[in-house]
This record gives sequence, C-alpha cells and structure tokens, in this order.
Amino acid sequence: MKKYILLFLPLLLLISMALIWPETIPSSFARGSRVNVLILGDSLSAGLGVEKEQAYPFLLEGMLNQKGLVVNILNGSISGSTTAGASSRLKWFLRTKPDILFLALGANDGLRGLPTDKMTQNLENAIILSKKNGIRVILAGMKLPPNYGPVYANAFEASFVWLAQKHDLPFIPFLLKNVAGNASLNQADGLHPNPEGHKIIAETVFEILLEQL
Repeated sequence: MKKYILLFLPLLLLISMALIWPETIPSSFARGSRVNVLILGDSLSAGLGVEKEQAYPFLLEGMLNQKGLVVNILNGSISGSTTAGASSRLKWFLRTKPDILFLALGANDGLRGLPTDKMTQNLENAIILSKKNGIRVILAGMKLPPNYGPVYANAFEASFVWLAQKHDLPFIPFLLKNVAGNASLNQADGLHPNPEGHKIIAETVFEILLEQL
C-alpha cells in the first residue's frame, strides 16, 4: 500500500499546487518574463491632445504591471497616419523584438474616404509580416460617423471583421467603444478622447490583452 502512495505523491502534489496557485497571470508567457507589446496606431493611440501619461497606452502598461506582469508598451503610433505605412513601420520596429502587435490603424483611411479594399490589403500585409516574425496580433476595429453613408461605413467596418476571421485574430470591434459620441469623454473636436475617455479605452484593451499574456 505504501508503494502505491509513494507513486501517487508527485501527482497529488501537482494537483494541490494547481489548486492554490494564483490565477492572475495567464500561462501563455513564462511567469516573470518580459513581454513587449507594440501598438501601431494613429492619433487615437498617440494620445493627441492629452499628456503622455494620460493616454491609454501609458495607462495600459501600468494596469498590466499591477497584475504582476512584466509588460513593456512600445507605442509606435503617429497622428494622421493611415494603413499605408503599417508594414514599413512594423519593419522598423522589428528590431525591438515585439511579442504582440496591437494593430489600431484605419480610422484616417475611413475619415478620408479611402478605398476599403486597399485598407484591408494594407492591414493584411502587416498581419502576415507579424506572423512571419512570430508576433501575435490583436486587431482593433473602427466605426465611422453616420454622415459617411451606410454603404461605405458598412464596408469599412466589415473589413476589420473579415480580417479578424480570416486570420483568427483576437478582435476589438470598436476601439472607441463607450467613448465615441460622448461629449464628456472627448475633446472639443468630438473625435479625440480626453483623459477620461482614454481610461475607458485602456480598460477595453486591457481585457483582451490580458487574455493573450
């Protein structure tokens, strides 16, 4: 009988550890390992109109580190940028060895009424380049104001959904969820979040990013 107990002791020990071990940190990355998250976006992610410490990328890093995760947010966002420069910017940032890419481009393509098929191709090129370099991709979608008309607006939104489904990506359908259209959460231009709006965006991105870590 003692022989069988000794055989099962290691298994019992592992089960016990699994039951009592904290579950705050997902197991995708090694516990305590440094994770580089690259954000490629436009003015929404660059934090136009607010201090760097008030923008969602900065807030996001603090939220993740408070969870015990060693996360470094690399903010490669540029105000006014479109998807046209996504791949070239990503190539430049490959030297920083990002583990995860948060792809948040496309808003300016839509506001300028650029062809959605071209936008889709630009984003897909960046996604493919990321995967070739072993980088996980999280895609952030965008929506347009109603004055752009339903035909173009629907095609614009559908582009992000199609990419997320085709490449099996973690997906945020609308980066500005619960922020867009709320005057109290946006600056005077009605387009760019104020500090309170950035807090909400940080919460939105935090949830999906935490699942990938």
